[in-house]
Amino acid sequence: MSAQKIRNIAIIAHVDHGKTTLVDGLLKQSGTFRANEVVAERVMDSMDLERERGITIMAKNTSVFYDGHKINIVDTPGHADFGGEVERTLKMVDGAMLLVDASEGPLPQTRFVLKKALESNLKIIVVINKIDRSDARVDEVVNEVFDLFIDLDAQDWQIDFPIIYAVAREGWAVEDLKDKDDPKKSLEIIFKKVIEVIPPPKGQPDNNLQILVTNIGYNNFVGRLAIGRVTEGTIKVGDTVSVCKADRVNKIRVVALYTYEGLRQVETQKVEAGDICIIAGEQGIEIGDTISSVENPAPMSRVVVEEPTVSMIFSVNNGPFAGKEGDIVTSRKILERLEKELLYNVSLRLEKTDSTDSFKVYGRGELQLAILIEQMRREGFELLVSKPRVLLKEIDGQKCEPMENAVFDIPEFSVGIVTEKMGVRKGVMTNMVNKGSGRVRLEFKVPSRGLIGYRSEFLTDTKGTGMMNTISAGYEPLKGEIGGRVNGALIADRGGESVAYALFHLEPRGKMFIGSGIDVYEGMIIGEHAKDNDLIVNAIKEKKLTNMRASGSDDAIKLTPPIPMTLERAMEWINDDELIEVTPKSIRLRKRVLDPNQRKRAEKLD
Repeated sequence: MSAQKIRNIAIIAHVDHGKTTLVDGLLKQSGTFRANEVVAERVMDSMDLERERGITIMAKNTSVFYDGHKINIVDTPGHADFGGEVERTLKMVDGAMLLVDASEGPLPQTRFVLKKALESNLKIIVVINKIDRSDARVDEVVNEVFDLFIDLDAQDWQIDFPIIYAVAREGWAVEDLKDKDDPKKSLEIIFKKVIEVIPPPKGQPDNNLQILVTNIGYNNFVGRLAIGRVTEGTIKVGDTVSVCKADRVNKIRVVALYTYEGLRQVETQKVEAGDICIIAGEQGIEIGDTISSVENPAPMSRVVVEEPTVSMIFSVNNGPFAGKEGDIVTSRKILERLEKELLYNVSLRLEKTDSTDSFKVYGRGELQLAILIEQMRREGFELLVSKPRVLLKEIDGQKCEPMENAVFDIPEFSVGIVTEKMGVRKGVMTNMVNKGSGRVRLEFKVPSRGLIGYRSEFLTDTKGTGMMNTISAGYEPLKGEIGGRVNGALIADRGGESVAYALFHLEPRGKMFIGSGIDVYEGMIIGEHAKDNDLIVNAIKEKKLTNMRASGSDDAIKLTPPIPMTLERAMEWINDDELIEVTPKSIRLRKRVLDPNQRKRAEKLD
């Protein structure tokens, strides 16, 4: 297919504004699926974690055919922690479709992804999605989008963007709001606008070959796959080509070539400039490498993403339960897995520590690292992870810390408590909007370390009705001390199986993380103390048996349900002297030093 008949477009938006749902509709209405084919919702979210959480984590490619044109679509993540996925995939496209919720309007990640798209000189189509919401405010949101373009210094030709109004879930879009009651409405206007507005690729098939590798895949038959757009030239099966790496140039033979047709990878003999292709033949290829001709290797600028802001220590599980629930427990296997992740995830960094059993992993945020840990435990790994720590920088001789722009959409009754909590965390309010609907939008600039541990507290303060979104806001001088967790921990003093009798008598001391019948060990954290100090307790104490019985005293004990400890909640809860034990079956909290006497000695040395 000639380049004039190809369109490459990314779908960008804030998390949960409907990107993946819109791609579903485009795939269905383009005839990609058979009439009787059963298709799952959010078909592009192929990872289990994506389906469970309802968010896109990995950028993915697909293509649809409309009116003789091939439209390559890249579905990108909407969460700030996966911004590295957005930055590299924008290298593959000539335009972007920006989705904005008709009620929420532009949010922090909308600004981030749009800024990246404008910097890449992409043509933008704006889609105002979810216009059927009862609290939709379409005209206001359109004005906010215009303001955002101007605020980001968009060029005149970029500000002249078409606007489409849609309900992606129902599979229809219109150019004029007057047509929203038309019974025959569909997503056809989006196909037409993409072909009309997004420019065709500029590359020529006769030029010197250039392909920037922006993604990596794997095929059981041909091994490692390099995914990228053919910027210039033509590539054929059997060709010998150069792989321009950061420090050297390798020669490889192209074993197989694929292009996208719907969700399938279809084998082909050659791919010309403008199309997105998948190349098999080189096992050591990495994101950022350039595939070029042997005679005239011409490397393209490597993918550059924003620096990480958070680090965690991953180490071997050395607790009493090590190896009981997981198959992969050695430091060598953990290191191999982390190094493999670096090949796919350009925004992660890895550093070895003084200990051979521990590795420092740097990421863009807590959620990105939590997803990595969750993937590893599902693969059978056992490991210990530390509390997330922000990365400090020295700028002009001054110690600086990462800042975040935090946007809270909360009910009016929560304004006081959220403002108070942000104040304690050194946050400064930058904006407050009351729409008169009973909900208020607050915007704060707050140190990243001030937000660690706040998300679950925020949900409690807003009775589960608040929405919190954050995005990196650069570095600023250190803002001073921020208080950590107020409460201490309830720590088991011996190993065994927890008993209802013991837990019942410990309930006045604090909140429990475990129920009865759970295996515990010395140094394991079983609950949160009601006071600010740690308390060592016996969770396996049983009632002494006697031949005396009292009326009513031996009734079945009723325990308060324990607080379920998820990975993210554990990352927020622990202190620096505590660790999370992650296994395929359990998430446990423990003290870094299990023996209480050694712990006291370590505290005195500190």
